Amino acid sequence: MSRQKIIITCAVTGAIHTPTMSDALPYTPDDISSQAVAAAEAGASILHLHARRPVDGSVTIDPEAFTAFLPRIKLATDAIINISTGGSLTNTEMKCSES
Repeated sequence: MSRQKIIITCAVTGAIHTPTMSDALPYTPDDISSQAVAAAEAGASILHLHARRPVDGSVTIDPEAFTAFLPRIKLATDAIINISTGGSLTNTEMKCSES
């Protein structure tokens, strides 16, 4: 029996999900980074991440929100980090005006 290699991607934060949908959803920088590192340690080779507002867990494209957790993940794992500013239910004009 041959063993095939696989690539596991973990979408740590989900896309449009909010903490009201699941109390397991990470949305603070500490929770996002620790869960991302745990996913890599469990075998994920790609970490797909959205930034969250630490106050309420809503999606944000603010670069500062990403810099609050990305360096910690990069230092702790060699997994591929795939960040996203998509997955929002808001329209493009709203996204552009936020930045």
